[in-house]
Amino acid sequence: MMMIEALHHIQLAMPAGREDEARAFYHRLLHIPEVPKPANLAVRGGVWFERGALRVHLGVEEPFSPAKKAHPAFLVTGLEALTQRLTEAGVPTVTDEPLAGFQRVYISDPFGNRIELMEPLA
Repeated sequence: MMMIEALHHIQLAMPAGREDEARAFYHRLLHIPEVPKPANLAVRGGVWFERGALRVHLGVEEPFSPAKKAHPAFLVTGLEALTQRLTEAGVPTVTDEPLAGFQRVYISDPFGNRIELMEPLA
């Protein structure tokens, strides 16, 4: 029997030449380490961030259009502290309708891609 087993990575689009902004957001604010892209893909631009099974790849798309509705949803611990750090860094957070079992907020990366942060309630 053939089955889809897991999600390997999420790819989000970004505009060309803004890799440093991606690093500032995904690595420094969200604490997802950058990993080198394979040489044959690095020439296209973009940047990859990975920690264990969490893999977020940003690829250059021209013309660029941010994902405003479609989005990754990251499970987090310490959502309140993360929200405070993001707010202090000037990243707006939006609290959404309740979802059973979770506290959650939405943010946008520097390029306008929507991201959901979810923390399971104890």
